[in-house]
Amino acid sequence: MSIEHENTRELLHAYVDGELDLANTRETERHLQSCADCRETERAIRELRNALTSDATVYRAPAHLRRNVRAALRREAKSARQTLSPWLMFATGAAFTAVILGFALFQTTRATRTNAIVDQVVANHVRSLLAVQLVDVVSSNQHTVKPWFDGKIDFAPEVRDLSANSFPLVGGRLDYLDGKTVVALVYQRNKHPINLFITPEPTSRSTSPTMITRRGYNVFSWTNNGMKYWAVSDLNQAELSEFTELVRAVK
Repeated sequence: MSIEHENTRELLHAYVDGELDLANTRETERHLQSCADCRETERAIRELRNALTSDATVYRAPAHLRRNVRAALRREAKSARQTLSPWLMFATGAAFTAVILGFALFQTTRATRTNAIVDQVVANHVRSLLAVQLVDVVSSNQHTVKPWFDGKIDFAPEVRDLSANSFPLVGGRLDYLDGKTVVALVYQRNKHPINLFITPEPTSRSTSPTMITRRGYNVFSWTNNGMKYWAVSDLNQAELSEFTELVRAVK
């Protein structure tokens, strides 16, 4: 293994915890883009950290599901009193209980993962503001920014200059989110930078934006046309929502 590889592995825990200085952070990110082994190690560290620090909310099953389960249990109990043994009655109830617990566990796990990604989005946004240069390709011309990504990623992001709507394009860069290399487009509104992170979404379904606030930053996330988007800024919620709708209008 190379010295760079060994050095990066020693820094991964500090990198995940956000304890590195800017120079070491950038060097670690460059290495992660080209080293699958270190990316896998970094992903495992993040999963362990999230599991140890998560305070995810416990979700109740929806009311209609609980009503249906109770009705089914009453039907089964009535039938069981006539034809089934007590053991089978218990087994039926246990099966329905397992369904409810499984649904609640699924919801909790999904919420935990969403919270972890939002934390990464905010951390990446803050780190980009500390960098000497916010973007790798500086241009307000979408026909300059979009071709810059060719050969660097395996998908083609939609890039538009929204200057006419008072959200001028500043440029773009590559970033690292949830164990993957992602596109980061940078826009601006009255000197407030907006980071728009884009990555392919495994499913083709589209979802409406959801908003979360973390550490004073607003984050909108949604899926559209097979892509996952996160828009993050210290811009107020109304203006960032307006930006989100403009991006969603891209066909």
